[in-house]
Amino acid sequence: MEKNFCSDNCSGVSPEIMQALAEANQAHAPSYGGDSLTQEADILIKAALGRECDIYYVYNGTAANTLACKSVLRSIDSIICPDSAHIFTHEVGAPANATGSKIITLPAVHGKITPEQIRTAYEQETYWGAHATRPRLVSITQSTEWGTFYSLEELAAIKAVCEETGMLLHVDGCRVYNAVMAMGCSLADLCQHIDILSLGGTKNGLMFGEALVFFHREAADGFLHLRKQGLQLHSKMRFISAQMKALFTNDLWQKNARQANQMTARLAEGLLKHPDINLYCPVQTNQLFVTMPKALAEKLMAVRAFFPNGPECYRMVASFDSTEEEVDSFVAAALEEL
Repeated sequence: MEKNFCSDNCSGVSPEIMQALAEANQAHAPSYGGDSLTQEADILIKAALGRECDIYYVYNGTAANTLACKSVLRSIDSIICPDSAHIFTHEVGAPANATGSKIITLPAVHGKITPEQIRTAYEQETYWGAHATRPRLVSITQSTEWGTFYSLEELAAIKAVCEETGMLLHVDGCRVYNAVMAMGCSLADLCQHIDILSLGGTKNGLMFGEALVFFHREAADGFLHLRKQGLQLHSKMRFISAQMKALFTNDLWQKNARQANQMTARLAEGLLKHPDINLYCPVQTNQLFVTMPKALAEKLMAVRAFFPNGPECYRMVASFDSTEEEVDSFVAAALEEL
C-alpha cells in the first residue's frame, strides 16, 4: 500500500514502538495492568506531564474521550465544546449516549473557542435553573481539528472560567504532541491548565492504545470499575503500556511529532507557490487545510491521496514517517504545469 496524506491514522507503527511490542511478547506477565511495564510507563508519563495524576490505559481515543465525560457527568449535566469537536461530530454520539448529557456546542474559529463564549454559554444555560442542565465540563482539543493550537495564555484563561463556574476542563489530546512541539513548550507547561487529558498514541506512532489522565484526582473516583464497565480494560495491558513507555523514552514522542510538523510546513510552503492553492486556516501543527479547484485536487489525489473536507477545501496530514522526498515529489506534481 502506498503512503498518503489522508490522516496520521493511516501511518504504520514507529519502529521503536514495534520493537517494544516484540520485547513485551516474551514469557508471561501479570494481567490487567499488574505488570512492570505498566508501572514503568506510568513513571515516565508522570515525569513528562509534571504533575501528580492517575493514568488509565484504554484502546482508543473515542473511549478516552467518552469515559472522561462519563467519569464526571450525570444525565442532568452538560458539556460545552466547540462545534468542530470530535466528541460532537465524529464519535457517533458516544459521549452523549454514555452519559445522557446534553452537548452545548459553540461556533469555533479555526477549531478554537474563547473564554467569553464559554462564560456566556454557562450563564445562558444556568439562567433557567432546574429547567435546564448543569454545565459541568468544558472539552477542547489540542491541537484542534483544524490543526491550530491554544496558547498557554488561552488555556489559562479558559481554565480560569472553568474555575469560576465550577466546571472541569477536559482536553482531547489525540495530537497533543504536535501542539507542544509547535508551541515550543513542555507537556508539563501545558498540563498545568488541564483537569482531564485524553493522551494520544496512535496518531504519533503507536499501533493501538491511548491513556486517560486525571489531574483532578476526585474525577477518577471509581474509574477502575468504569473502565471495565466501558469495555476498555485490556487483559494483556502490557501491550499498551510497552508502547506508551517507548513513546516516552528517549524523547520519541518529540521526534515523531517534530517530523510530522516539519513535513506539513514543508508541504504548505511548496503548495502555496501554486496560484490556485490557498490556505483555509493557519498551519501550526501537522494538519494542512487548503482550497483549490476540484480538477487540480483530483489530479493530485492520483499522485498521493488526501482528504476532501468540504467544497474545494481539502485536508492533508503528515505523519511521523512522512519524508522530504514524498513531500517534494507531491509538490512537484502540483507545480509541473506552471
